[in-house]
Amino acid sequence: MPAGVIGVLALVVAVQMVEARACDPQPTTPDTTTPTPAPTAPSAEVVTTTDGVRFTIETVATSLEVPWSMAFAPDGRLFVTERAGRVRILDLASRRSDLALTLDDVFAQNEAGLLGLALDPDFALTRHVFVYYTARRATGGAVNRVVRYREVGSTLAEPVVLLDNIPAAAIHDGGRVRFGPDGLLYVTTGDAANTALAQDLGSLVGKILRLNRDGSTPRTNPFGSPIYSYGHRNPQGLDWHPATGDLWASEHGNIGNDEINVIEAGANFGWPTIQGSQSMTGMRTPVSFYNPAVAPSGASFYRGDRFPRFVNNLFVATLRGTHLLRLRIDPASTRRLAAEERLLEGTFGRLRDVVTGPDGLLYVATNNRDGRGAPAAVDDRILRLVPAP
Repeated sequence: MPAGVIGVLALVVAVQMVEARACDPQPTTPDTTTPTPAPTAPSAEVVTTTDGVRFTIETVATSLEVPWSMAFAPDGRLFVTERAGRVRILDLASRRSDLALTLDDVFAQNEAGLLGLALDPDFALTRHVFVYYTARRATGGAVNRVVRYREVGSTLAEPVVLLDNIPAAAIHDGGRVRFGPDGLLYVTTGDAANTALAQDLGSLVGKILRLNRDGSTPRTNPFGSPIYSYGHRNPQGLDWHPATGDLWASEHGNIGNDEINVIEAGANFGWPTIQGSQSMTGMRTPVSFYNPAVAPSGASFYRGDRFPRFVNNLFVATLRGTHLLRLRIDPASTRRLAAEERLLEGTFGRLRDVVTGPDGLLYVATNNRDGRGAPAAVDDRILRLVPAP
């Protein structure tokens, strides 16, 4: 769809809308009906940032069930995970939705389920799609795993498990997967409700992991294992500063103390020994932390050309905070913040992910049907920020 079009049609994803509740033991029955496009108007309200950036909000998809991660393909299609166990591919130009994958072993309870998704940097050649999800074990319980698929004709097939048996729980499963500028796959894991494991280098939970595309461990990893950094409680956002290459991460704290960190190989980020403003030799303190809690999730640096003043700003979708957090990095000290701003606060409810589209616009996924929000009739939605005159 051409950038900046006003009065777009919303892509209505036709799914059987069953509200996701915290203790629902099974994913909902997958829907395979043909989506029905429906017209929707952009928001009449113009939002103005503190430095004068003006934008409106367009709704481009509705009726999703707890979308968790978004990734654009080179051809402009948008891949979206739904925590109940589905991957949908949305063609925003033709207003088409394809059900690409339905998992039959997903453990979709509380915070667990089908979470992160990333496309191979060479997707146009390989068609590889990487997902992170919580799987039911035949013997009982659940594990988190990283699986690679191949996309053929808007269907995900040929699954290959790259990393398995990551401890899982109904809470604190992390779940973000993203490719770095080094071409390696980064994966966030939560502490799986076992705080001590975050400091245990023999466990994969409470960590940021780094993998080769075939699931093997890169030779340059600091501990000779998939572990890249440790001492994390529940990190859910990852992205690299476009100019410096620094890896930034968002992390859920304990009763507040939500964190924004700059990640380095081998570093210990303190959980559960320290958090927030606390410090200890050999452990890192965050760039910023938040009390009361905002529950930061997906995070992305803006890389487009439609919002010049947003370039190299980090945007973080917040759940409990119900706002899009804009972080402006200090150009004189690129691991410090110059300013923070809360956009869309309380307007669309819980926000789970944010990415820059190939059209230079910002796309945001709501997360109001996760059992903790107050969903509107059209939730969950994918929104986009469009420059206003």
